[in-house]
Amino acid sequence: MKIAVASGKGGTGKTTVAVSLALVAKEAQLLDCDVEAPNSHIFLKPTFTDTSTLTLDVPEVDEEKCTYCGICRDICRFNAITVFGETMMIFPEMCHACGGCFLACPEDALLHGKREIGVVEEGRDGSLNFAQGTLRIGEAMAPPLIKEVQSRASGPLVIYDAPPGTSCPMVTTVRDADFTLLVTEPTPFGHHDLKLAVTVLRQLERPFAVIINKDGLGDEQVAQWCKDEDIDVLMRIPFSRQAAEGCATGQPLIHTMPDLEQQFEAMLAKVVSGGAA
Repeated sequence: MKIAVASGKGGTGKTTVAVSLALVAKEAQLLDCDVEAPNSHIFLKPTFTDTSTLTLDVPEVDEEKCTYCGICRDICRFNAITVFGETMMIFPEMCHACGGCFLACPEDALLHGKREIGVVEEGRDGSLNFAQGTLRIGEAMAPPLIKEVQSRASGPLVIYDAPPGTSCPMVTTVRDADFTLLVTEPTPFGHHDLKLAVTVLRQLERPFAVIINKDGLGDEQVAQWCKDEDIDVLMRIPFSRQAAEGCATGQPLIHTMPDLEQQFEAMLAKVVSGGAA
């Protein structure tokens, strides 16, 4: 089973929950899909044993074959190719590697170049298998690297630490999951962005439930909205200075607040058994 831990906004405690679930599961795999800012490793401190680089095929022009017909330019919806008279310019950073230009070129005048997207690292923390992706600085395309991280999924239980927000990186992650836990906070910002995340998951027709983190910090608007929308709230994690101090020093939540371990175990059992669907 694949469980994604997502959120409408950053800072809600998504990684805190994902790491806690992975640790209480005993034998599981945690994949950090937040490739723009992976941080699960801070709390797990895994030993990495394998690193691989992901590249995408991008076009390069063969000047001897090119007739500057502009067909490749016209088919590129991302404007990565421009033709001015007998001058052709390719912008690899804008290329989404769809391959359409290679298929469309009547002269076979495009060569396969490479653009580095980022790296994937794999390792272990005790019995926990772990992998993360790190996007190359300046790179804008996170989804291909997220999919590469997800391709490392193995075993009966895989937990995705999803990117924040509700854009393409988050959608790429939750679409591959069997169930999504949305971590929110009882604040106006948390409430607003939770609504966005719920809208995305409903449009994708993916099952989900909510965890309210920092409970007691704000008010009951989030909990009441979930009740009105018939959304299960599986856990409420209390707002705690102890938890904040532990997070600041790289300690997993269930180590700083061990009384929460049984609650995480019960919640995970409910999700795995289908009782939260």
